[in-house]
Amino acid sequence: QVRLVESGGGSAQAGGSLRLSCAASGRSFASSPMGWFRQAPGKEREFVAAITWNSGNTDYADSVKGRFTISRDHAKNVMFLQMNSLKPDDTGVYYCAARWSEDRRGLFLKADDYTYWGQGTQVTVSS
Repeated sequence: QVRLVESGGGSAQAGGSLRLSCAASGRSFASSPMGWFRQAPGKEREFVAAITWNSGNTDYADSVKGRFTISRDHAKNVMFLQMNSLKPDDTGVYYCAARWSEDRRGLFLKADDYTYWGQGTQVTVSS
């Protein structure tokens, strides 16, 4: 069974930091593009960050550029999202996603680009 499991969510004060992890099991995603998305209450799921299959390139939503960093450990089948200078607008459920396709070159910014999803982890930032 293929699973993506997020962890590291929780509560933080504005200006604080959190580090999310996404652990994959059941299949190696070492050669798969991966990404992070989030969904705030009453809003649609939105793109946060993406990383190429070989970690050679990354991309971020304008709202998190300069504050968030996506990375991955290919050997351990784990992806991370370091979130610094958190803002109340960062509050939401954060989901990790992995693409399983022969078309794996480049960055993928849309939810429909991804095949597997985690269950999400809550991040709450208070002012």
